[in-house]
Amino acid sequence: MKSLRGRLFTLLLGATGIIWLCAVVWIGFGSRSELEHVLDTRLQEAARMVHSMVASGNVSASSTLPALEDGAYERQLSCQIWSLDGQLVARSSGAPDQSLAEDREGYADRTVGGEVWRVYTIVDHVKGVRVAVGDRIGLRDRLVRDIIAGLIGPALLIAPILGALIWLALAHGLSPLKAVTDEIAMRDGEDMRPISPRDAPEEILPLTTALNDLFAKVEAARRHEREITAFAAHELRTPLAGLKTQAQVALATPDGPGRERALRHIITSVDRTSRIVRQLLTLAALEAAVPAPVDIKFKVGEVLREIVGSTVKPDPVSVDIDDAIDHLNMRGDPESLRLVLRNLHENAIEHMPGGGRITWNVLPQGHGIAIEDQGSGIDEDELPRMTERFFRGRNRSVSGTGLGLTIAAMAAERLGAVISFRNRADTSGLIAEVHWSEETH
Repeated sequence: MKSLRGRLFTLLLGATGIIWLCAVVWIGFGSRSELEHVLDTRLQEAARMVHSMVASGNVSASSTLPALEDGAYERQLSCQIWSLDGQLVARSSGAPDQSLAEDREGYADRTVGGEVWRVYTIVDHVKGVRVAVGDRIGLRDRLVRDIIAGLIGPALLIAPILGALIWLALAHGLSPLKAVTDEIAMRDGEDMRPISPRDAPEEILPLTTALNDLFAKVEAARRHEREITAFAAHELRTPLAGLKTQAQVALATPDGPGRERALRHIITSVDRTSRIVRQLLTLAALEAAVPAPVDIKFKVGEVLREIVGSTVKPDPVSVDIDDAIDHLNMRGDPESLRLVLRNLHENAIEHMPGGGRITWNVLPQGHGIAIEDQGSGIDEDELPRMTERFFRGRNRSVSGTGLGLTIAAMAAERLGAVISFRNRADTSGLIAEVHWSEETH
């Protein structure tokens, strides 16, 4: 059933009906037990009354006993008086011709004329008679059915009223949910404001909270997309304009050093544009990917040497790799580690003058690696912001995109590692350290 209101209505009405039915069955069994007790008591009283009449000599042979009571039920009682030698002394009108009496005193069920009777018998050895008073079991069953019918009848009449009341109560109870639905339906696609709970009941608060969290995530994603788009448009405009200018210069220069210089500028602009596009695609892929545990053991040194060997760098920049890295193993995702090491390495090259040296070392106890460069370092107050998106710092090179360290930090998080930065003690460069847990070691 698609309607929540209809589903609740069906469940509540069905539960009410089941409870009512159980109550009717319970009352029916209870009423039968109580009714049988009351009627058995009346049988005993009636038998004793007739016996007292016999004892006082008011009943003679072949006489007809008077009606015991005037009520509707009492007229159904039948009484017989039998002598101990089996002769019928007297009986009430409507009593069967066959004997109802038992040889022993007390209650008994007898079948007479195809009907089951409930009989109470009194044996008087002094008078030499048996007094038996009985009624039909079928009459008792009819009385129980009348009681149950008296319960079911009003229930059938009240059921439509009860259903209407349940329906109206559900409409009132679900009104906060309808209010939230109406508020969302009235919004356009750009409206990501939080939903006001407006004293919503506790059952609705988790829904509004989840929706508000979703709106916040969607708004953050849209804001991020706008930032990426604006950044890409701004950063790509300059190298594309430079490409066009240098291409025009190359076309206008027939030969010589000027043409060669223009072509080199074109290559530099293409490299910078390719790096921007690659970093933007990598960032989008990292944010869209669903984190999944990867448990692959590999050598960190092989990954690092592969990155260093494939990285384009100015000739004056030299790279030293500690031999201890070749013996450093870890478990995790190799691609995430490649992103971390590549972006840290490219960042060091980007912000270091020619003739400098980059050094890769193993951290104490082998729980990570560190890269040191001989660049200009960074102001202490800017160190916590190193991994912020599009952050370049006051003294950093303007040729960077501000995404390399962001990508490295995201990849490290997927790897279960943490990146930290600090300036060298002699303020001659920056040290970036990648720490990973013992579980990945």
